[in-house]
Amino acid sequence: MIVEEATQSVQETIAVAQTFARLLRRGDIVALYGDLGSGKTQFVKGACKALHAAASVVSPTFVILHRYEGRDSAGKELLIYHVDLYRIQSPNEIYDLGYEEFFGGEGITFVEWADKLGALLPKRRYEVHCAYGEKENDRTIRIELIEE
Repeated sequence: MIVEEATQSVQETIAVAQTFARLLRRGDIVALYGDLGSGKTQFVKGACKALHAAASVVSPTFVILHRYEGRDSAGKELLIYHVDLYRIQSPNEIYDLGYEEFFGGEGITFVEWADKLGALLPKRRYEVHCAYGEKENDRTIRIELIEE
């Protein structure tokens, strides 16, 4: 499965993510890639909105991890993890986070700067690549399910 969408506003990026979030199931990992400001956090905001997260979604750049409480399609409580590895300097720091708790559990995990995971990247994951477009607010969002 590969989907590519062009958006022209933050609201359109959020809408694409809301539609995508309907595919997500417990235990899913969403690896996000893209330059600073390319829409990764906005994408997570949209997905969390679709998953009924009660808290306001903000970038966890300085704290590395946010945890939100949401609801799945059956209305059952769902933990949503939002990880930002931008400031991570080594794989040891990822181990120190206790990544095993939120990878492969009963929640859904979004990881910004997922390229820093290296060998820790799960074999089954969604990859979301966010890129700048021609105009200031234009973005291209490419979503692919990886099953190695």
